[in-house]
Amino acid sequence: MAEHKLHPDTWVDLYADYLFNYAVARVSDAEIAKDLVQETFFAGLNSAKNFKGDAAERTWLIAILKRKVIDHYRKINSKKGKAEVRINYTTDSDSDGDWLEEQVADPFSQDGDNVLENEELGVALQECIEKLPKKQSQVFKMKTIQGMSTEDICNELEINPSNLWVMIHRARTALMGCLNENWF
Repeated sequence: MAEHKLHPDTWVDLYADYLFNYAVARVSDAEIAKDLVQETFFAGLNSAKNFKGDAAERTWLIAILKRKVIDHYRKINSKKGKAEVRINYTTDSDSDGDWLEEQVADPFSQDGDNVLENEELGVALQECIEKLPKKQSQVFKMKTIQGMSTEDICNELEINPSNLWVMIHRARTALMGCLNENWF
């Protein structure tokens, strides 16, 4: 195997577009993707002394970018974790785009006015979950309802964290659409 060397002065010209396309495909946001690529280049410069030359420069940078993407999802999901488990209800009308779990009334609420609404929503939500593809439904239940950790789910289902979060995102999108049609 040929030994590869780093040439940081050419990274932007040679790899920026490739890394950006890789990142935007995984985070679906151009600004975040740009930030991740920038962080990748910065991390590459900081850890250049650790480069062994066993892989090509681009391969090494992709490995760094993969970790940056995972860190990005860990960061945003750690902020949402409490909402997923506790199922809080927000009355804030500016909550467009928040996770489904944050928009649902608390089924354990003692508020008498919401009891019927909570029961109806629970039935509608369960029906919508049953309409999801089997693996999406399974992942959504494990993460959101059972409160399992990302690592445990990934180990049990033999998937990687990126796949897990894609399935959860798709499940949430499908559930919101289903609830908008059948309940709201």
